[in-house]
Amino acid sequence: MGKQFQAFLFVIIAQILFIAGETDPGDVAVLFSIKASWQNLPRNWIGLDPCGSGWDGINCTNSRVTTMNLQGMNVMGTEFGDIPSLSELQYIDLSNNKGFNGTLPSSIGSLTNLSTLILVGCSFFGPIPESIGSLQNLVYLALNDNRFNGPIPNSIGNLSKLYRLDLNDNKLSGSIPVSNASLSGLDMLVNTQHFHLGKNQLSGPIPPQFFSSSMTMKHLVLDNNQLTGGIPSTLGYVQTLLVVRLDSNFLNGSVPANLNNLTSLKQLYLSNNNLIGSVPNLTGMNSLFYVDLSNNSFAPSVIPSWFTTISALMTILMERTQLEGGIPVDVFNSPNLVTVLLSNNQLNGSLNLSASNSNQLGLLDLQNNSITNLELGTGNDTELKLAGNPICDGIQGTESYCGVQKTNPSYITSANNCTPTVCQSDEILSPLCKCAIPYTGALHFIYFSFSNYNSSYFSYLSGFLMAAFQENLLPVDSILLSNPTFDTYFFRQFTMNVFPSGQDYFNRTGISAIGTLLNRQPPQVISYFGPFYFTDESYPLFGVSTEVKSSSKTGIIIGAAVSSSVLVLLLLCVGVYALQQRRRVTRALAHNTSASLNHEMRSDSFPRLKGARCFSFEELKKCTNNFSESKHIGSGGYGKVYRGTLDTGQLVAIKRAQPGSLQGANEFKTEIELLSRIHHKNVVDLVGFCYSKEEQMLIYEYIPNGTLIDSLSGKSGIRMDWMRRLRVALDAARGLAYLHELANPPIIHRDVKPSNILLDDNLSAKVADFGISKPISDTGKIYITTEVKGTMGYVDPEYYMTQQLTQKSDVYSFGIVLLELITGRKPIERGKNIMWEVKEAMDNASDPSELLEILDPAMGWGTSLLCLEKFLDLAMSCVSETSRSRPKMGEVVREIENIIQEAGSNLNSKFVSFNLSSFEEKTDSFDSSVSFVPFRVDGH
Repeated sequence: MGKQFQAFLFVIIAQILFIAGETDPGDVAVLFSIKASWQNLPRNWIGLDPCGSGWDGINCTNSRVTTMNLQGMNVMGTEFGDIPSLSELQYIDLSNNKGFNGTLPSSIGSLTNLSTLILVGCSFFGPIPESIGSLQNLVYLALNDNRFNGPIPNSIGNLSKLYRLDLNDNKLSGSIPVSNASLSGLDMLVNTQHFHLGKNQLSGPIPPQFFSSSMTMKHLVLDNNQLTGGIPSTLGYVQTLLVVRLDSNFLNGSVPANLNNLTSLKQLYLSNNNLIGSVPNLTGMNSLFYVDLSNNSFAPSVIPSWFTTISALMTILMERTQLEGGIPVDVFNSPNLVTVLLSNNQLNGSLNLSASNSNQLGLLDLQNNSITNLELGTGNDTELKLAGNPICDGIQGTESYCGVQKTNPSYITSANNCTPTVCQSDEILSPLCKCAIPYTGALHFIYFSFSNYNSSYFSYLSGFLMAAFQENLLPVDSILLSNPTFDTYFFRQFTMNVFPSGQDYFNRTGISAIGTLLNRQPPQVISYFGPFYFTDESYPLFGVSTEVKSSSKTGIIIGAAVSSSVLVLLLLCVGVYALQQRRRVTRALAHNTSASLNHEMRSDSFPRLKGARCFSFEELKKCTNNFSESKHIGSGGYGKVYRGTLDTGQLVAIKRAQPGSLQGANEFKTEIELLSRIHHKNVVDLVGFCYSKEEQMLIYEYIPNGTLIDSLSGKSGIRMDWMRRLRVALDAARGLAYLHELANPPIIHRDVKPSNILLDDNLSAKVADFGISKPISDTGKIYITTEVKGTMGYVDPEYYMTQQLTQKSDVYSFGIVLLELITGRKPIERGKNIMWEVKEAMDNASDPSELLEILDPAMGWGTSLLCLEKFLDLAMSCVSETSRSRPKMGEVVREIENIIQEAGSNLNSKFVSFNLSSFEEKTDSFDSSVSFVPFRVDGH
């Protein structure tokens, strides 16, 4: 067929389609190309005219597709598809489709009309392309809760219309980009009000250039990164700021004196850093209602006067901030004060609450101070915590306020008194006493403007959400909120069930509309509770034709009969379009290969995949130079590991099973099934797999610095000083806590050990190797196993003896890892058990300095012996004989965070003063070539 004839045929068919339908033929071809490569699309994506037929999620203007909204429809695909060819697109929302696991192509820059791009809660990975800076009309960019990595593109600074930049909860690394003579930067976004960059791996200092008086920034969210250096004084220039979150980084230096220029600021988070100098003077910041300065190294100070002068204050958190001296009588009289945490300071003298005028105060935590006397007024309902104070040493020690309490009030939206009703499968009883299948998900609040101790805020949230749904005419009958918790990053989250109105279930359009409204942040909610994002659970009916009733079936049959007359014309049109767009053909072939392999896996009872890409053997052969020895980077019982480079440029590690290991299909299945649906910055990412009768391969993200055991043994050449080991322990603990507490379903790893903890290029630790892991349906449940699995020396003895598997079995293994971190010894070495050696040393030590003999000499030592004792106590609690005596992984995370803060505050910039010569005399049994020198907290 000649080119002239092709062009002629295309014009004729286009004219016919214009007569027969409303949709531009080019857009039709793009949508059919997408339909061929994605799965589980809406069931009404049939017929030849998407605009005229009203395909779910597709809206058009003047025959052109302008909106693609498939939020929460459980759509699956391994590529972004030909979306960039829909040149008139203005709005894209693909959120909450975990089955999306591709990269963003550079061609996205061609969508010059795009104003909104929302991809929240998908599984996209790889770098954010620089071409995104070409989207000059972009107002709303939300890519949070994915696996994007690499740097934040400088080109985002070109988006002059951008109102909201939300990149939270990814794996973005590098520095915060600012402009220079040749590059744009985030400092150019003077009209952007929301900068949400938390829960990533950003490093380096916060550039002073980032801030200026011309900015209209309202929310600065940089928490849970790896930022260093001081807080720039230029932050005080941005007087529009309402929220500043800089917590959980490695920031140091003093808080700028001009911070109190931010008189509109409502919430300030500086906790869990290495800040020094005076406690910040917040006088004049009269809008503040939430302040968290905990776990820093401020100079000793009395309680600041602004406690009483800022009347808006609701929550004050100043744990471990070196507060000292007496407690003024009127300090808790602020009329709005609800929660005050001042534990682990040096406050002393008498606590007088008899004259308190505040009737709001729900919690006052003063544990571990030096308070000797208490005066309580009548009718005081404040929950008071005084454990660890001298007042609790005598007869008053029996009082309730002297007990060690862990307050986590539960809450659930109040419901009417319903008649006991048994609902059908998948249905639950709504607050209005109706059985229905709710749309379920989690609301993640980026900051928390409400307290556990004022439950009215929870009912307000439910009311505001319901008002937003009703105002937008959505088919919502009622809302059930429950389980207000904090995740491992201290983000407030709620479980939410949304019930349908007038029917027993939602259709796809209803689900999409609800998710879209939540993604766009209803003003009623965000103005009172702050920004949030929504992640859902797959709606159980999607993929089942429950929404197709008999009348609609008749319509489908008629539509199919009418459309059949022009089906051949459409296929010819798509064929010409495909010939002119070679890349679509390539993708179609890749899709067919993937589909056939997925079919083969399903035929062998393999799981339905939720994100992992299926690679062909030829692809992997090509990216490893035919599995050459130069690409061989490791071996194990499973087989060999190779480094490869995909066509996208991504480095990967390819674990290829040796022929004798192919019968381990269950482990292969488990690892794919688990890793394809979980992601966390401290858990290794599964990129894909290759499966056939002859080959089993797993493709992971490439982790350049090898295993923890390589570093502890000196093989990697990485210096593992004390602070480095603490941070590795924290990373690994966070990864395991995520598996236990936040993964859905929760996961027991079963093989926690240093060789399954990997270190990336930032020396952040990632938990790996899920071949024998166990998903669990109920957290805390005991599982009886017929075969104990794990590695000798790390296996929980209780699990080994009883075959009863729990999450505490992982805690035991992690405790052994902690002991290995601090001693440098293997679990069983020269017939000696590491746990019993450490226990014996602790029992025999009359002075903490005597514990130095069990330390790894390669570590050096640079912090207080108190930190050593606390670390050993934590490790030994993890390896307690019975599981009920061991902490949960979330508790382990918090204790390591406390140890890191204390270690940093004790080091500061002073040299340690141990008698190292006496230490060396006790370590002759180790490598005598190791030289011991004092070092600073920065590792130099």
